[in-house]
Amino acid sequence: MQLRALERIVGGVVALAGMVSIPPMAIALALDEGTVPAFAVSLALTTGVGGVLWLHAGRVKSELRLRDGFLVTTLSWLAVCLATAVPFMLAPPHLSWVDAVFESTSGVTTTGATVIVGLDALPRSVLFYRQSLHFIGGMGIVILAVAILPMLRIGGLQLFRAEISGTVRDVKLAPRVAEVAKLLWLVYVGLTVLCTAAYWAAGMHLFDAVGHAFSTVATAGFSTHDASIGHYDSPMIEAIAVVFMVLGATNFSLHYAAWRRASSEPYRSSAELRLFLQVVVGSTLVVTAVLFAHAYYPSLGAAFRQAVFQVTAGITTTGFTSSAFYLWPGALPMIIIVLSFCGGCAGSTTGGLKVRRLAVMLRLGVREMRQLVHPRGSFIVRAAGQPVGDEATRAVAGFVALYLTSLVIFAAALASTGLDLETALSSAAACLNNLGPALGMAGPDYSALGDTATVLLSLAMLMGRLEILTLLVLLMPAFWRE
Repeated sequence: MQLRALERIVGGVVALAGMVSIPPMAIALALDEGTVPAFAVSLALTTGVGGVLWLHAGRVKSELRLRDGFLVTTLSWLAVCLATAVPFMLAPPHLSWVDAVFESTSGVTTTGATVIVGLDALPRSVLFYRQSLHFIGGMGIVILAVAILPMLRIGGLQLFRAEISGTVRDVKLAPRVAEVAKLLWLVYVGLTVLCTAAYWAAGMHLFDAVGHAFSTVATAGFSTHDASIGHYDSPMIEAIAVVFMVLGATNFSLHYAAWRRASSEPYRSSAELRLFLQVVVGSTLVVTAVLFAHAYYPSLGAAFRQAVFQVTAGITTTGFTSSAFYLWPGALPMIIIVLSFCGGCAGSTTGGLKVRRLAVMLRLGVREMRQLVHPRGSFIVRAAGQPVGDEATRAVAGFVALYLTSLVIFAAALASTGLDLETALSSAAACLNNLGPALGMAGPDYSALGDTATVLLSLAMLMGRLEILTLLVLLMPAFWRE
């Protein structure tokens, strides 16, 4: 292991994460909210610890191996989740350490689950801090470090491979890894600015517009109000949210390609994006039909409005709510949770399995059935219009198997703490998929689950954000052998 290199990177990332306290501290000063000491202590502590690690490692120049990348990515995310919990303890709502870590982990991993009740009464500085955790977590702490900390002088390829989500880890937008990271962040910031402007133009206060843009493009879910997007009861705001949730769920390399070419052709030629949109449209129609059949809303239009928003929020793992979907009739609440397993496209900010992987698994199942009927036949698995080799198919099947196994283990562990099966299973799924809202006792918030369950769900959120393999590989004895 390149221990000095790992120490320098983790120190740099922690110090960088500490800077997130500066904007809310400025807001607190401007509004005289009294939360300045909390953010000042957090800033001093995180930048101090990060700086000490950085300086202690000294000047080092080396190329990280792949397994070094897995370790430093996991350690960086864990360190940031712990460091960014400090303001939640020192400032309102003065959470316990366990709850504060849950809240910060939910923010940084863009899950959107919360233990806080009474958001509307919190100081604006705390609300902004909470929303900004989504912003820095949306494209990834480690990618941010690779983008703006080239002074690390350590090869960033293995960090990039270990961090970026989906199945496009080797995406080539530019010849250098740092340049790729910068391009992705440029697209990410650009979409966030556009989303902010759209929300503001639709009638949101500028403060809320910025905060919700952080959540929307990051497909996260925190809001500055307890009622989430439903607080505004505005079809226009909901429509803007749907558009930018879909954009956040789209492969960011497509956004960059479309911008460079000044053309929509990259979107139109993406079979994966078409499949994702087909799932969104089909699910919306089904949910609309069920809501209308149960006369849950007064008109077909009202049912469609709620369906398209909650389906999009669910499948993109954003977790916004425009209504209490967990009270919907029949199997609809569970359908929203199940949709979060689909997630968005590879290379997006969404959680879940990603639509391309599910397409491969579906095609693999169909091939096996056809193979039973025609034992001597030779059938090719195709996904997104392209053939998938046996090696890639096995990799996807293995990933899905480990993902579902992790879900069962978390659900069983949660049930052992005394939670009912609905709460245990749905909260495990919501946190592992980085969705946020769940069913049962975890419907509107997670404040009543207890410390043990809260710790388990914090781990589930981190595993989900790192797509489980990055963390699970550390548990293998072979990983630690030279």
